[in-house]
Amino acid sequence: MWNTSAPQQGPVVLLVEDDEDLRDMTTQMLELRGFQVLVATDAVTAITKCKVHEGKIDVLLTDLGLPGVSGGELARSAHAVRPGMETVYISGMPQEIAIRRGIIKRGASFIAKPFTADQLAGTLRSVLAQHNSNAPAP
Repeated sequence: MWNTSAPQQGPVVLLVEDDEDLRDMTTQMLELRGFQVLVATDAVTAITKCKVHEGKIDVLLTDLGLPGVSGGELARSAHAVRPGMETVYISGMPQEIAIRRGIIKRGASFIAKPFTADQLAGTLRSVLAQHNSNAPAP
């Protein structure tokens, strides 16, 4: 039997993916590697979760191709609510094309689909480690 009263540990990821199968698979990949996952199927739900979630959200992990809005637009809106949150984009679109189209900026953290669980977790941990090393000392 699972102990549901134990506090959750690990970085919190807000996953925004409209494809149900990919969303479920990505959630499982992350949870098995120690991440806590908040799930949203679209930009509106993601922004609502940013506003109402009481704890910290470490990383926004968003697909670039969402219904009605790009992942880049979502990230800008989400950062207005949660300015300290990191962003990692996932897409089947090549990164260079997303940059040329102005969807994301050069240097943005990006994972190409399809990705492995180790690639995903490694990228997220790298982004978080870089964020933490750049944080001001208390």
